[in-house]
Amino acid sequence: MQDDTLGVYFLTMSKSTHREEIEIKLRVPNLDALNLRLKKLRAKKISPRTHEFNTLYDTASQRLRRRGQLIRVRTERPAGSHEEQHSTKKLAAILTYKGPTHSTRAASNRPSNKIRSHFKIKNEAEVRVAEASELSTILRALGLRPAFRYEKFRTTYALCGLSQLKVELDETPVGTYLELEGPVTSIDRGARLLGYSREDYLKDSYGSLYLAECKRSGHKPGNMLFPPTKKLR
Repeated sequence: MQDDTLGVYFLTMSKSTHREEIEIKLRVPNLDALNLRLKKLRAKKISPRTHEFNTLYDTASQRLRRRGQLIRVRTERPAGSHEEQHSTKKLAAILTYKGPTHSTRAASNRPSNKIRSHFKIKNEAEVRVAEASELSTILRALGLRPAFRYEKFRTTYALCGLSQLKVELDETPVGTYLELEGPVTSIDRGARLLGYSREDYLKDSYGSLYLAECKRSGHKPGNMLFPPTKKLR
């Protein structure tokens, strides 16, 4: 498939009806203190600590990235698994498409949009696929190639009284973060309970956080991966 044809295809997807994903990230400077606060809040662990391996796909000219779009393949394993983490053979995968919503592209001075400007808002569509290796074959046949790989350990919590809010604790090679996803009001309330304010909200992707860390440390960017020994923990 030619670059232009692929771009038109995904632009059409972005105009379709998809779930609107609203989220923020929060830096976690002290993991022990956060775990203590989660305990005091009686946060319920709804998904155990899981190793996630993510691959972003794009065209050779990075057409999707330049249009604010994303195609991601994610595989998951229980934390502490002694299997080879990078292998995707016979692993199920989650295929995700994300694209900018109309509200984030349009310039507006309405108060409601000023409030929403604090949040990362994307159109999102996801599908589970039986074999990650087959999915890679299909995406490559469409002219897409792996553009960036990153991994993290994720634990998901729910807070009492905030059933629509997902609280995800992410341990990454560039630091520990909370990712709050749900309605705007739920995110605000959850953030306050966790000791944060809107001034702490981050809309960055993990890719942009990684590039910022590479620039700060003077390292050449590549993929955002853990050292081999970290994968077994």
